[in-house]
Amino acid sequence: MPSRKDPDASANVPSFYGAELRFRRELAGLTLEQLAEGSFHGVPFLSQIERGERRMPLELARHVDEKLGTDGFFQRRCEDARRARQSGHAEYFADVAEMERHAEAIEEWAPMLVPGLLQTAAYARAIVRAAMPRASDEEVEKKVTARTARAELFDAEKPPAFWAILDESLIRRQVLPNEGMAELLEHIAEVVWTTRSILQMVPETAAAHPFMMGMTKFMTFKDAPPVVYAESLHSGQLIDYPTLVKQYRGSYDLLRAAALPPEASLTMIQAAAEDYRYGKHRD
Repeated sequence: MPSRKDPDASANVPSFYGAELRFRRELAGLTLEQLAEGSFHGVPFLSQIERGERRMPLELARHVDEKLGTDGFFQRRCEDARRARQSGHAEYFADVAEMERHAEAIEEWAPMLVPGLLQTAAYARAIVRAAMPRASDEEVEKKVTARTARAELFDAEKPPAFWAILDESLIRRQVLPNEGMAELLEHIAEVVWTTRSILQMVPETAAAHPFMMGMTKFMTFKDAPPVVYAESLHSGQLIDYPTLVKQYRGSYDLLRAAALPPEASLTMIQAAAEDYRYGKHRD
C-alpha cells in the first residue's frame, strides 16, 4: 500500500475533494482496500484521488457514496472537481498534467509531436490551432498557457527526472517558420541541458522498432505504483495495470536501444537549430 501522504485541502478543488474522501473513509473505519472492494478500480487509483491527483469517475463516486453512506455527496461534487482539474487541458489529459507534478521520473516517447514539457508557446499555438481550426483566439491561448505552464515543474525543489525519446521527423517537419523552428530546437536543447534531462533521437534511418505507434508517457512516483499514459487523436488512456505497465516498459527499453546516444542526439538538435537559423535546413 502507498505510504500515507496527507493532501493540502486548501490547494485546489480536487485536493479538497480528495481530503474529504479520506476523512469520510476513515470516519467509516474503512481501509482503501475495503472501499475499493466491489468497484472496478484498485487501491492506487483511490489513493491518488485522495491526494487530489486524479479525478473521480462518476460510477466510482456512486460506489463511494453507497459504501460510505454519504447521501450522494461525491456524485454531486464529482463534476465540480472534474471542471476544476481541466484548467485548459483536454478532459482526458487533466489527470496526467496533475500527476506530472508529483512524479519522481517522467519518460516520454514522441513520434509525432514535441512533448508538451519541451514546447515553446509558438509551437504549442501552431499545434493547437491545427487541431482546433474553428476555435476562438481566447480558447487557443487558454490551451497554450496550460500547456507551457506545465514546464514549471522543472523549477520545483525536487523536479522529476526527465527522459525523452523523439523521432527525427519531429525536427525535420517544419511546423513554424525558420526562426520559430530554430527557437523551438534551441529551447529543447536548453531545457535538456539546464535540467540535466536526457534526450535521445530515433534517426530516420532506424529500422522497425517496437514503439512505432502513438505518443507514450511513463510516470513513476515515490508513494504510488507507476503508470503509463498513451495518447491518440482526441483521446488518451491512463494505464496502471501492473502486467501491462511492465509490457510497455519492456518496449520502451528496446526503443532506447534503437535511439542515438544522448550526446549525439543533442548534437543533432543543435545542428538542426543552426540550419533553420541560417536557412540551410533540409527540404
